Amino acid sequence: MALAKTLESSPETEKFLCERLLDQTEPISERFRALFSLRNLRGSGPREALILATRDSSNLLAHEAAFALGQMQDAEAVPALEKVLQDLSLHPIVRHEAAEALGAIGLEGNIPLLEKTLVSDPAQEVRETCELALERIEQQKNICQNEDSTKEVASPFLSVDPATPASCCSSVDQLREVLLDEERDMYQRYAALFALRNRCEDVAVSAIVDSLGARSALLRHEVAYVLGQLQNKAATAALSRVLKNVSEHPMVRHEAAEALGSIADSQSVELLEEFAKDAEPIVSQSCEVALSMLEFERSGKSFEYLFMQTPQVQ
Repeated sequence: MALAKTLESSPETEKFLCERLLDQTEPISERFRALFSLRNLRGSGPREALILATRDSSNLLAHEAAFALGQMQDAEAVPALEKVLQDLSLHPIVRHEAAEALGAIGLEGNIPLLEKTLVSDPAQEVRETCELALERIEQQKNICQNEDSTKEVASPFLSVDPATPASCCSSVDQLREVLLDEERDMYQRYAALFALRNRCEDVAVSAIVDSLGARSALLRHEVAYVLGQLQNKAATAALSRVLKNVSEHPMVRHEAAEALGSIADSQSVELLEEFAKDAEPIVSQSCEVALSMLEFERSGKSFEYLFMQTPQVQ
């Protein structure tokens, strides 16, 4: 998802969005419409609604709320995100997103908790996310101390990425080698992934697709996310195989579904319709949201409430 833009709204609209996000009787797609709008706002109301949503019974919605708080880089959300990360009763996909959000916000005060979780969390994907978050905080600290660069370079995809892209001087072949090297640490592989993404070349996309065979579910899920950002139809077949593989980690299948929704060719749409009935809610709800987004896009309407003149209560 894209980096949040800061917009303004009326108190009535903000109240509507917060209530719609937290209303569990609403379809998941409607709640996502509210979530995507709230991530563009600032202030205690949107923040508290998103924090409450991190505890939602929908693990998909809960993880997206944590992700949004990280993309907003709202330091006021840190205490709540810390609690989410430490709560082992929550799904690993939600704890993972809380760890990534803490890395995106980038406070050095979170280092002790991330270090503790790195060795204690039972889920590998959460531990690996803590590894990434710790390295990202260190990298941002170095950037701030560098006299020649006082701020983070913005992503061309308007996202706060878990790793800074590797040097632009590296060739596609060099980046591919790092990305596919199972002995490299996770941050180096992520840095190679985002550098390849930024090339937007077919040969770079091919290297990214090859990394869907990585051992790490965390890396595979990020690869699917990146392929969705690129919206390259050459990735459709590989993403389709991921979505169809019911033994694959739900977080990877979920990102594959979202990526197919972004690509939106006829094959992708057929798969989304089929797997909207999947037994895994994280997957079926991802397909439902992707299909709803496509429907709005094709009708020329905004999926996000904030970009409508007046939110339409249905």
